[in-house]
Amino acid sequence: MTVTNSKAKAMGSFLKSRRERLSPEGVGLKIANGQRKTPGLRREEVAVLAGVSVTYYTWLEQGRDLTPSRDVIDSIAQALRLSPAEKGHLYQLWNPHISEMPSAASSAADLQMQKIIDQLTYPSLITNERSEVLAWNKAAQVIFANFASIPVQERYFIRLLFEDAEMRNRIVNIEEFASYSVAVFRTYYDNHRGDPWFETTVEHLIQNSAEFERIWKQYDIQLKKVNRIILQPPGVLQPVPYDIHSLVNPSDRPDIHICIYTPVTEVPDADR
Repeated sequence: MTVTNSKAKAMGSFLKSRRERLSPEGVGLKIANGQRKTPGLRREEVAVLAGVSVTYYTWLEQGRDLTPSRDVIDSIAQALRLSPAEKGHLYQLWNPHISEMPSAASSAADLQMQKIIDQLTYPSLITNERSEVLAWNKAAQVIFANFASIPVQERYFIRLLFEDAEMRNRIVNIEEFASYSVAVFRTYYDNHRGDPWFETTVEHLIQNSAEFERIWKQYDIQLKKVNRIILQPPGVLQPVPYDIHSLVNPSDRPDIHICIYTPVTEVPDADR
């Protein structure tokens, strides 16, 4: 089966971004002295490392509709020194059995899920792959923002992270956390090519945030994991580090996540 058009283009852009990050020395290639105009590796160098023709690899980067085998994808992933997360993302873009139909937006959180986070003392949010804040508990409202006062069409965490000055001021490690968040969002963006909402949102953020544009151009991708955020809660003198635990909804909505922010407690020194 052929990789369909929009995913083929996404895969081509992804391959190009990974190629430009590598150096000949980093992959064991000996290069003659002289200035190189191409950032990172050249296409022909990746083709040699992957054992495919230069023409075929060039077509893949150009986003043409091709039928690369699993072996070819494996070889290219190895040639580009992809991390496990990057390799998984490449497979997601290549897999011909993954639908490209735009995903329906999750406009509401399950009532039972809302009851669950309402019982938690830790800040907790319910979001979807668009980063839409579907529900929150009181602790999250205190530590982040009054989500109820934010218009629904703007209540997306990825937008608030770059557009809400109050929220940004509360995140001490804003640069690190923003980079992680954009990388996660980029992964969903590539997996939902064909959904105009993602395209419109990215265009909006690029136009309104130079910081977002800079991070977006880095083309980092990241699967959700336990991540650290340092927050300055209102009325608290010292910043508080939290670990973010993202739990996938166990029901029939795997696109919905429960994000629980647990305060990091120092482990006592055993020698004391």
